[in-house]
Amino acid sequence: MPADSTTERADVVIIGGGVIGVSAAFHLAEAGVDVVLVERDALGSGSTCKAAGGVRAQFSDRLNIELGMRSLAAFARFGQRPGQEIDLHRVGYLFLLDDPAIVAAFEQNVALQNEMGVPSRMLSPDEAKRLSPFIETGGLLAAAFSPTDGHCTPESVVLGYASGARRHGARIRTGCAVTGIETVGDRVTGVRTDRGRIETDTVICASGAWSREVGAWVGVDLPVTPLRRQVVITEPMPDLPPGLPMTLDFSTTFYFHTEGAGLLVGMSDPEEEPGFRMQTDDAWLPRLSAAIERRAPRLLDVGLTSGWAGLYEMTPDHNALIGEAPGISRFLYATGFSGHGFLMGPAVGEVLRDMVTGTDPGLDVTPLDARRFELAETRPELNII
Repeated sequence: MPADSTTERADVVIIGGGVIGVSAAFHLAEAGVDVVLVERDALGSGSTCKAAGGVRAQFSDRLNIELGMRSLAAFARFGQRPGQEIDLHRVGYLFLLDDPAIVAAFEQNVALQNEMGVPSRMLSPDEAKRLSPFIETGGLLAAAFSPTDGHCTPESVVLGYASGARRHGARIRTGCAVTGIETVGDRVTGVRTDRGRIETDTVICASGAWSREVGAWVGVDLPVTPLRRQVVITEPMPDLPPGLPMTLDFSTTFYFHTEGAGLLVGMSDPEEEPGFRMQTDDAWLPRLSAAIERRAPRLLDVGLTSGWAGLYEMTPDHNALIGEAPGISRFLYATGFSGHGFLMGPAVGEVLRDMVTGTDPGLDVTPLDARRFELAETRPELNII
């Protein structure tokens, strides 16, 4: 779209070019819907391409388990549809547990996951160490593991969905900032950008950590708070065991998985304050080192080569916001995933397609409506790091 006041038309305008936005664009365009996606920077530049890339179905909430399972199935066939290599490693997710109450909760979670078809299981500390030899088992009581979880490359997932969406006719506008949403009465009529106006009657907010501002344009409160997360990459490690699972020390949130010839290492910094900080710093490294010393001390001797920072989009109950706003037709949203948006991207794109087209999505996402906080109907998710 040229940099003037030209108006174009779309059935749906998606605001945000992370994994949720490009997945929605692909699924809608594939279904024959005329879509424009608008992203103010590069695709995936907000949170998606800063993610650790984990994919899993090990959750405590039934709906999250189902979204995770559907997405895992989509990741497994991503090379055929939409058609992109994503470097998927189904090496499993290993949660390390050192608190009796948390062990009991995970036992209940595993029972629910098994009921729904997830092959997760509880392990002893020694069994966990055989899977992830870098860990020390002192203080561990148990672990939870599912062999069908794993990790893949976020940039490749974004590229695959964006390329597939374009093949089906979607228009993707990068470097194009949305400045407002136009309404007449209770109807959406258009989206304003710094490169012109897009006439539409349907908007999807997939703006991640920036969603609260977008919702405010139409009087909708999307309670999303940005929180920086940092990761580091180690130097090559010649003794990396094959099939090393994504390993997470639940009480400290320290985690690692294979990244090329080394490891990707991260942790939720308990001293991090909410905000839009995207730059890296070293202030958190002593706290990361303490967690490593406690659970995987061999890694303290491994050098670091690089790292990056990204934003979690946190909600009060660590569960996503998915729904259609009341009082304004039609403003849809999918945001606030609190760290699990990347892994749920495929399933959420399908759900948004079905919400737009009036098709039964096969699962009920109404419990994730943003109004749940007004109604005190929160759905806390335990398995968040």
